[in-house]
Amino acid sequence: MLPAILPYNTYNTAMKAHTNPQSDIFAYGLQSAEGVQSYADLMNSLKQPDYRAKQLAKWLWVRDANSYDDMTDLPADLRTRLAQFAPLKRAQVQQVQHSTDGTRKYLLCFADGTCVETVGLPSQGSSGKRLTVCISSQAGCALGCTFCATGQGGLIRNLTPGEIAEQVHIVGSDFNQRVSNVVVMGQGEPFQNYSATIAGLRILNAAENIGGLGIGARHITISTSGIITGIKRLATEPEQFTLAVSLHSAQQATRDKLMPGLKGQTLDQLATALQSHYQQAKRRPSLEYSLIAGINDDKAEIAALVQFARSTGAHVNLIPLNESVQSTFQPANQKATMEIAEALRSNGIEVSIRRRRGADIAAACGQLAQERK
Repeated sequence: MLPAILPYNTYNTAMKAHTNPQSDIFAYGLQSAEGVQSYADLMNSLKQPDYRAKQLAKWLWVRDANSYDDMTDLPADLRTRLAQFAPLKRAQVQQVQHSTDGTRKYLLCFADGTCVETVGLPSQGSSGKRLTVCISSQAGCALGCTFCATGQGGLIRNLTPGEIAEQVHIVGSDFNQRVSNVVVMGQGEPFQNYSATIAGLRILNAAENIGGLGIGARHITISTSGIITGIKRLATEPEQFTLAVSLHSAQQATRDKLMPGLKGQTLDQLATALQSHYQQAKRRPSLEYSLIAGINDDKAEIAALVQFARSTGAHVNLIPLNESVQSTFQPANQKATMEIAEALRSNGIEVSIRRRRGADIAAACGQLAQERK
């Protein structure tokens, strides 16, 4: 059931940048990780047997408990202590916007007043109905990409594992449909919140019988602006999460202007990291490329893109730029987009053109700015 939509001023509190919320149950994950404790760690600290952790996880993610009082197979004294040491406060839906194409955009607010946007994208696939959820890993973003509405507002704070996973839970409940795919392409840079992001995705990926949502790892995509340490680290993880990299230019000067937060990382370093990831993870990455008229769509830019894609073995996902009030950039026209796609294919590069979804409610790629309607 979709949580009640509450008045805006209930959550309109001033937040100090980069702070983390008071510890609650959503700060924990199914597994321990650097900086993240597990439900088992919590139970151990409360002198409880390990199986209580699985019971707790199933109540949180499978049975949708809104209170510890609902968790009837946990002892009453344990429920009291959990409420004291790790409060259970579900995210609240402040607003839902509906696009004419079926997309829904959610403004979700957490217990401390921090809000993020999440997008539900229903579609019809060959195997039936699909539901993809685009989730945020941070509230805001520190990178300041010039074409992205989120980056213009700066970073508020990192999200916790449960806050990341709960976005999927809420959207699936609202559609009354099982979530088939998850893309970490909402607000924030996931590799600047690496441990919490991976811990959140493990909740989504874990089987329902151990308290997860049962979404296959290959159906979960992590999109990074190109944080090299994160790319290297992801290759060592046991799950086969899909990697996407927001490239947007394969020429250093252009990319530095579009993505000023990454000036310290060169394209040569990025290419080397992607080559290593491909060899180690045995999973081909994809390159996301927003086509911006007069900026990254000329012959020299596309020639550089061909060379970069060839060197990394990557698939290229062309994205018609989604306009936002925070940017004066304009999208390349459809004719230019098709010509660029054909140029890539003629050079042996596998390419797709992303279908624009939710632009009429500012829910498309690069438009998430938490504007209330």
